[in-house]
Amino acid sequence: MNSIGEECTELKKKYDDCFNSWFSERFLKGDHDDSMCAGIFKVYQECVKKAMKQQSIDFKEVDKDVLGTDNEFKVPPSESSS
Repeated sequence: MNSIGEECTELKKKYDDCFNSWFSERFLKGDHDDSMCAGIFKVYQECVKKAMKQQSIDFKEVDKDVLGTDNEFKVPPSESSS
């Protein structure tokens, strides 16, 4: 799966590879220190935030809790009504 921004896809692949390696080789063997991939994650996260901003995606909307609330079943507003 590609990233939200084309320019972030290679970083996503690097992070996915790092995470999968950490998970299978360390986490499942009891080592829960996740700092191994922290550097690449931070770079990838910044790239995603920049891509979201370029696509006018509101960070607050992404972080909003919806599941388990009354808003879960509401139809999202259409773009023409924003």
